[in-house]
Amino acid sequence: MCQHPPATTIDLLRHGEAAGGARYRGKRDDPLTPRGWEQMWTAVHRHCQWGRVISSPLARCAAFARELTRRRALPLTIDERLREFDFGDWEGASAAELLTRDRDGVARFWNDPLRHPPPGAEPWPLFRERVQAAWNELTGNQAGEHLLIVSHGGPIRMILGQVLDLSFPATLRLELPHASISRVRVDVGPRGCLRSSLVFHAGRL
Repeated sequence: MCQHPPATTIDLLRHGEAAGGARYRGKRDDPLTPRGWEQMWTAVHRHCQWGRVISSPLARCAAFARELTRRRALPLTIDERLREFDFGDWEGASAAELLTRDRDGVARFWNDPLRHPPPGAEPWPLFRERVQAAWNELTGNQAGEHLLIVSHGGPIRMILGQVLDLSFPATLRLELPHASISRVRVDVGPRGCLRSSLVFHAGRL
């Protein structure tokens, strides 16, 4: 009987609450609030089955990843490709502020984000390309491992969109609360083909 390599399990953890409240926060490097730290420790609980942790370089992800790997004696990789989408001129603004400043622009964005991105924002194709490159590298080289990715709403939605074959606008309808975890299993099939499955979404361990 043909033996296939063991499946890879990858947990995707969104960061907790960040200082400054709900904002269009991409490259803006706000730290976690005390509540944000609590949310993330609650999310991982006492789980320690990961072989290693991969994190966005931004403080709201990397600070927790460093402390988690220190406590659990796990290797950590900081991957620049897992940072959040750059919102350009909208960086740091709250939804209420943007509705006052650019109501029509916000409406166009939510109706058709591909054609009407925030002014000065990172181009969507480049965002998708860098996140998918990180994901493809992980799934192609880590057969049988159990990994934890600590990242942001944008990259996690982009990854889940690839797993579920969703269009980018459709991924915006995925609820992704602070410190929620989604689990993906990657199986290696005949002739080395990879098949990804969503095991659970926006849950807790």
